[in-house]
Amino acid sequence: MAIRRYAPFTPGRRLMTRVLYEGLEMGKKEKKLLSLLPKKSGRSQGSITVRHQGGREKRLFRLIDFKRDKIGVVGTVATVEYDPNRNSLIALINYSDGEKRYILCPLGLKVGDTVVSKDDAEIKLGNSLLLSSIPLGTLVHNVELSPGRGGQIAKSAGVGVVVLAKEGKYAHLRFPSNEVHKVLLSCRASIGQLSNPEHSIVKLGTAGRKRHMGIRPTVRGVAMPAGVHPHGGGEGRTGPGRIPKTIYGKKARRNTRKRNKRTNILIVQKRSR
Repeated sequence: MAIRRYAPFTPGRRLMTRVLYEGLEMGKKEKKLLSLLPKKSGRSQGSITVRHQGGREKRLFRLIDFKRDKIGVVGTVATVEYDPNRNSLIALINYSDGEKRYILCPLGLKVGDTVVSKDDAEIKLGNSLLLSSIPLGTLVHNVELSPGRGGQIAKSAGVGVVVLAKEGKYAHLRFPSNEVHKVLLSCRASIGQLSNPEHSIVKLGTAGRKRHMGIRPTVRGVAMPAGVHPHGGGEGRTGPGRIPKTIYGKKARRNTRKRNKRTNILIVQKRSR
């Protein structure tokens, strides 16, 4: 897909870009797989619990098949569609038994192609196999961390995980962060890199595009009054002081990545970023 750049006739348009979703199915959707996505706006019983959320365009949620548990049933790609709830494309699959499901669309999958979820399936785009059946060096996505739970990693646009090695009952997978992680060979993964890799280079350009996504403005603490934020107040521009804090007075500089310490033994190589 191509990237469109705009003429700089306003300051916001100077750097604005967007992906041209050409050749996608933009018409009638599969109604049985749709539901209205409610607006929560980061609130619970009217009180703000998550800041900077609100507004957003009305949109429908597409039910995605992350488990790929239609074992041995061949499906045909009916449409490749844009999904407003994620940055990768999705594909509508018509299975031979009459059922229809949405799956994450890998890069290069086209209308009319066939996919199947099977332990000894062909190494082909969109097929879902056990990690024990996937050759080394293969790019995969929608990888399970627990057998039967459904894909939990590598579900974002343009992402692909490389199968590096197999040792005992584990496969060594290299994530986009260069972290090498052990995953059980009995877990499933889908073949291919996910679609829409251009998403990472898109620049919104204007605040309005951010508001349509449901993201409200973020204001610096030093620009607020003293009674609103620990960094606020003062006659001139001041820094955060000795310890940067959140609006609730808690320390701001801390490791926000939550890691289950019991799974640290599965990390072969830590991430580089």
